[in-house]
Amino acid sequence: MSEPHDGPGPGEEQGRSLRDVPRFVVGCEDDEQDMGQTEAGMKSEMFREEDMEDVDESPSERQIVVGICAMMKKSKSKPMTQILERLCKFDYIDVVIFPEEVILEEPVEKWPLCDCLISFHSKGFPLDKAVEYAKLRNPLLINDLNMQYFIQDRREVYRILQEEGIDLPRYAVLNRDPDNPEECNLVEGEDHVEVNGEVFPKPFVEKPVCAEDHNVYIYYPTSAGGGSQRLFRKIGSRSSVYSPESSVRKTGSYIYEEFMPTDGTDVKVYTVGPDYAHAEARKSPALDGKVERDSEGKEIRYPVMLTAMEKLVARKVCLAFKQTVCGFDLLRANGHSFVCDVNGFSFVKNSMKYYDDCAKVLGNMVMRELAPQFHIPWSIPMEAEDIPIVPTTSGTMMELRCVIAIIRHGDRTPKQKMKMEVRHPLFFELFEKYGGYKTGKLKLKKPKQLQEVLDIARLLLVELVQHNDCEIEEKKSKLEQLKTVLEMYGHFSGINRKVQLTYLRNGQPKASSEEEDYKKDGPSLLLVLKWGGELTPAGRVQAEELGRAFRCMYPGGQGDYAGFPGCGLLRLHSTYRHDLKIYASDEGRVQMTAAAFAKGLLALEGELTPILVQMVKSANMNGLLDSDSDSLTDCQQKVKARLHEIMQKNQEFTQDDYQKLASTGSPSLVNSMKVIENPVKTCDKVYALIQSLTSQIRKRLEDPKSADLQLYHSETLELMLQRWSKLERDFRTKNGRYDISKIPDIYDCIKYDSQHNASLGLEDTLDLFRLSRALADLVIPQEYGISKAEKLDIAQAYCVPLMKKIQLDLQRTHEDEAVNKLHPLYSRGVMSPGRHVRTRLYFTSESHVHSLLSIFRYGGLLDEERDQQWKQAMDYLSAVTELNYMTQIVIMLYEDNNKDPSSEERFHVELHFSPGVKGCDDDEENVPLGFGFRPASSENQDKKPNQGSLEDLSQDQPDQALPVSEPINIQRRSPMIRNRKTGSMEVLSETSPTHSSKGCTSHRLFQSCSRQSPEIKPASGLGFEGCSMVPSIFPLETLHNSLSLKQVDEFLNTVCESSSEAHAKTMKALSSLFDSQSQTSLYSPQQPLSSSGSETSLRPPSQPLWHGSIPSSAVSSAGPSSPITESSGLNFSFSE
Repeated sequence: MSEPHDGPGPGEEQGRSLRDVPRFVVGCEDDEQDMGQTEAGMKSEMFREEDMEDVDESPSERQIVVGICAMMKKSKSKPMTQILERLCKFDYIDVVIFPEEVILEEPVEKWPLCDCLISFHSKGFPLDKAVEYAKLRNPLLINDLNMQYFIQDRREVYRILQEEGIDLPRYAVLNRDPDNPEECNLVEGEDHVEVNGEVFPKPFVEKPVCAEDHNVYIYYPTSAGGGSQRLFRKIGSRSSVYSPESSVRKTGSYIYEEFMPTDGTDVKVYTVGPDYAHAEARKSPALDGKVERDSEGKEIRYPVMLTAMEKLVARKVCLAFKQTVCGFDLLRANGHSFVCDVNGFSFVKNSMKYYDDCAKVLGNMVMRELAPQFHIPWSIPMEAEDIPIVPTTSGTMMELRCVIAIIRHGDRTPKQKMKMEVRHPLFFELFEKYGGYKTGKLKLKKPKQLQEVLDIARLLLVELVQHNDCEIEEKKSKLEQLKTVLEMYGHFSGINRKVQLTYLRNGQPKASSEEEDYKKDGPSLLLVLKWGGELTPAGRVQAEELGRAFRCMYPGGQGDYAGFPGCGLLRLHSTYRHDLKIYASDEGRVQMTAAAFAKGLLALEGELTPILVQMVKSANMNGLLDSDSDSLTDCQQKVKARLHEIMQKNQEFTQDDYQKLASTGSPSLVNSMKVIENPVKTCDKVYALIQSLTSQIRKRLEDPKSADLQLYHSETLELMLQRWSKLERDFRTKNGRYDISKIPDIYDCIKYDSQHNASLGLEDTLDLFRLSRALADLVIPQEYGISKAEKLDIAQAYCVPLMKKIQLDLQRTHEDEAVNKLHPLYSRGVMSPGRHVRTRLYFTSESHVHSLLSIFRYGGLLDEERDQQWKQAMDYLSAVTELNYMTQIVIMLYEDNNKDPSSEERFHVELHFSPGVKGCDDDEENVPLGFGFRPASSENQDKKPNQGSLEDLSQDQPDQALPVSEPINIQRRSPMIRNRKTGSMEVLSETSPTHSSKGCTSHRLFQSCSRQSPEIKPASGLGFEGCSMVPSIFPLETLHNSLSLKQVDEFLNTVCESSSEAHAKTMKALSSLFDSQSQTSLYSPQQPLSSSGSETSLRPPSQPLWHGSIPSSAVSSAGPSSPITESSGLNFSFSE
C-alpha cells in the first residue's frame, strides 16, 4: 500500500544529518526569518563546526523555505503538524506557516517569501489571492492552484477523469437554471429517472454539482422498500440518515450516477506524488450512517493494499489534477475499481507510518527540484530492500478458510391467497396494458400497478352499492377482501403483496370449494391475490441475533474490539480480507432475513433497506435459490397423490401404512403417526377445532370492546377471521374428504397465532397446535419424497445449481491472489496477515433446506455402518421433526499449513446443522440431542494421532485469558480441552456462564449446560417487540468434523452428475465456466519450486486452483507473523 515505488528511503546518511529539534517559523509580514528564535529551536549541538561555518559563510547555501498557505484549521491540524515536524528534519529545509489573518487581510505583496509553496483551498480560503501570490513569487508549487477551481465542481472533476480514461460510474449531469428550475431534462419515473435521455434505474446516486456540498442522496427501488439515504458531512457519530422520501430534489443542479454495489466499504486513497499512495477502507456512509469509532473516538479505518491497476489510477489522478498531495475515493465493485470523488489536498489521519513516508517523499521532492539551484550537495537516497522474514509455525494450527451457510428465512406472517374469477372490462384493460396477452399470465407487484387494481375494486364496490344490478359479477365479498388486503398498512411496498392474472379462454373450468355452481361462458381472468408471508419483527430479531452469533465462528479480534465477541470477523471484513457474499432468493421475507442477518453479522445499525441494496445479491439466476412452485416435478406429483390416498383411510394406521409412509424408519415420522392413529379421525378433530376457533373469533368481533383490537403485526380480528374461515372452507371439500395439502397452512396459522396472538386467550388452541403439528410433521417432509430414492430425486430437482455453487465455493478458496490484501505491516493482531476468509451465505425457503439436507443424508456422503460419528448424526437428524425458521446448514473449510499441499489432510471440512427456531412447546424432552458444536474427539486422539483435525487448533489468541483446566503446551499436540476453542462458535462447558451479548468479555456464544437448554439467549433475556416473544434458536450441532475436502468434492460431483440427464444439459453452461479446474488433477503430486529464500512453493500451472499455497508465514501460532512485502519478488501467479 504505502509504497514509494522508487522513492527515497531511510538513508539519512547521505547528504544530510538528522536534526533533533524540529524548526518551525511562523512568518510575519516583514519577512524576518530569524534563525535564532529560541522557541523555533536552535540547530542542535551535534552539528560539526565546519557545517556551521558552511551555513554562515557561504551565501550560496541558504535554506530552502517551504511556505504553508492554508486556513489555520488546516495548517495547524495534527497531521500537518506531524508531517512538518518531520519535514524540518531535512538539513536544508525550513518551514514557514502563513498566519490566517495575513492570508485573509494583507495584500499578497506583504505575504512571507518562500521557495516552495504548499497551498490549498478549504472553506473560506481566498484561492484568487493564492493564485496571485504564486504569479508574483513563482515558488515551486506542490499542489497546482488553478486546478483547485476545477476540484470544487464535480462536473469538472468527472470531465477530467473521463478524459484521462479513468473508470467512473455511468453518470449524467442535470443543469438547472436557478431562475426557472422547471425547465430541465429530467423525467422521474417510479423506479428510475431519465436525465438528458439517459435512464438510471434505482438504486442511483444524486450528487450536488458543487463539491463543497456533501448532501449526496441515494435512492432505493420500491422492491427493496423505497426511500433514500441522505449522506452529509460527519456530525458526531453519523454520516447519513435513512429517509422515506423517494422522489428526487427539484431545485439545484445535480449529477446522477448509477449506484455501485460495493460490499459496504469505501476505499480512500491518499497520494503523495505519482509514485506513492496510501489507501484505507472505512465503512461506507451509505450503509447505516453510523460512523465506527475507536476507543479514542476516531473513525476506524484500515489500511488496504491497492492492486496494480489501482496504483495506476492513483498515479493518473495525481498527475491529471496536478495535486501532489491528493485524496480521492475508490469504489470496488464487481471486480473493478471506480473513482467517484476527488478531494484534492488531504492527509491521512493518525498513521505514523504515513507521516514518516509523506514527509520523506515531500522532502525529497523539494530537494530534488531545488537543491541544484541552491548549490546544495544532495542525492536521492536509496531504499534498503525490505527483506521478508518467514517465521516458522510451532504447534500445528488450522486456519479457517471458508464458511458456507444455507439458512431458511425467519418468522413470517401466514402466507395467504385468494382466487376470484373476474370478467369486468376494466380488468381486461389492465391485463392488456401490462402485456398480459403475450404469455396469458401477468404478475403485478409494483405499487403503481397494485394501486390500479385497488382503484378498480373500489369503483366496482361503489357501483354495486348504487345499482345492485347483476352487471358486476365479481362477488361482493371477494371484492371487499381484495380491497381490505390492498389497503393494509396504508401504503404499498412491493415486498408484501402481489396480484396474478391468468387468461382463461372459456372461463374457469371446475368449481373449486369457494365457487358456487353458477357458470357463464366467454373468456374471463383468474385473479389470484397473494399476501402475507412477510418477515415479522420477531423474524428480524432472530436473523440479527443469529448474525451476531455467527460472528463468533471467526477467530481473532484484539485491539479496539477486544471487549466484544466476534470482532475478528469485523476486522477481517473492514480490511478486505473477508470475502463475503450474501445471496437471497427473490422473495421479500428471504431478502429481509438476509439483510437483518448481515446487520447482526457486521454490527450495522438502522434501517434494513440500505443494507439490503448494498449487501444482498438477488440470486434468481438459474434457480440457485428460487424454485418455481408452479412447476412441481412428476415425482412430486406422484408422491403427493400417494400421501393423499393413505391419509384418506378412515382406520388406524396399519403396519403396512408404517412401511409405506415411514419407509426410512425415521423416529420423527413414526412418532407423528402414533399421535395421529387414524388420519381421517384426526382431520375431523382438527376441522372441529377450526370451527370452534372461528366461532370464538366471531363472538369477539360482536363484542364492541374487542372489535378493533390490534393483533400482532397490525392484523385485525377481521383479517384473522378471514384467514381461518378460508381454511375452514378449503380443508373439507364438498364431498366431505379432506384436502391434505391444506395441512401445512393450518399448522402455519396456528403456529403463528399461538406464538404471536396468545394474548387473545382463545380456547383449544393448544390441542389444535398439537394435532396439526403431528399431521404437518408427517405431511411436510413426505412431500419431498417418501422413499430414499424419491427424496433424492426431488432434492436434486431443487438443489443441483446450489450444490454446484457450493462445490465452486470450496474449490476456489485458494486462488486468492486477485482478492484485495491487507497491508502486512498493519495487520498485527489479526492472526495471519495473509488470511483470506471466504464467506458465502445463501438465504432461501423451506424447500431448498429440505432438499439440501436430503442430499447430505441420502446421497451417500459417508457410510453409517463404518463411520460412528456419521451414524450418530443420522440418528439425530431423523429425530428432528421440523426444519423451522432460521434452520442452518453450515460447511466450514480449514487448512492445515503444515501438511503437504498435495496431501488429503491439507484441507479439512466440517458439517454443522441447526433445526432453527424453537417451537412453541418444544418441551426439552422432545428435543433430540446432538453432540454439541465442534466436539473435541479426544477419544480418537489415541487411535489417529495424526488426524489434522480440531485437536490441532491449539490456541488462536495467546493473549486471551480463559479458564483452563490444564496448561496447554503448544509444542506437544495436546488433546483439546472442551471449553478451550476460542476461535470458534463455542459450546460452553458445564461451568461456564450464560452468554449475554452486552458488555461481556467472554467470547462464547452458545451455552449448553449439560445440554439441557441448547439455545442462544436473546441479548436481554427478555422478549422483543413488546407483544410477542422471540423464540430462541437451537445452537449448531456438528454432524461431522473430520471430512477431507477430497471426500466432499467427490461426493458433490457424484450427486450433481447422477441428477437426471435433463439437468445435465442446464448445467453444461455452468460447468464450462469452471471446466478449467475440473476434477482430473486434484491430487497430482506437487513439485515445490524454491523462491527467493522463502518456503513458499509455487504451484505449477497444471495444478488445480486450490493448491495455491499461501506463504507459510500466513499462520503462526504465536503473535503476528512478519509481512512479506510486494517488493520481495514473490509473484504468485495462479494460472488456471
